[in-house]
Amino acid sequence: QLQLVESGGGLVQPGGSLRLSCAPSRFTLNYYRIGWFRQAPGKEREGVSCIGSSGVIRNYADSVKGRFAISRDSAKNTVYLQMNNLKPEDTGVYYCTTVSICSPVVANYGPSDYWGQGTQVTVSS
Repeated sequence: QLQLVESGGGLVQPGGSLRLSCAPSRFTLNYYRIGWFRQAPGKEREGVSCIGSSGVIRNYADSVKGRFAISRDSAKNTVYLQMNNLKPEDTGVYYCTTVSICSPVVANYGPSDYWGQGTQVTVSS
């Protein structure tokens, strides 16, 4: 199974920052496109950002453009999501998974069927 483990969530005040990490349990990430998704209470899971296998292609949902930055470190076999200027509407459980396409259109990401536990992000004063 291509299962990934998310970490780095927490409680932060509006305007604050968090860095999420996504690492595999048993395989190398280097050949996969990776997407970050989030699910707020009572809402469907939505795409947030994705990164191509080489790290050159990076796309973001309109709601996070200019505030979030996705990156990957092949030596550490990890994908990161740096989240700055966080807003209450960013609250949710954040997940990472492999995606079929790192598209500018989040609806086209094509996430895999394998989802981890996610990491909770709460933005509140």
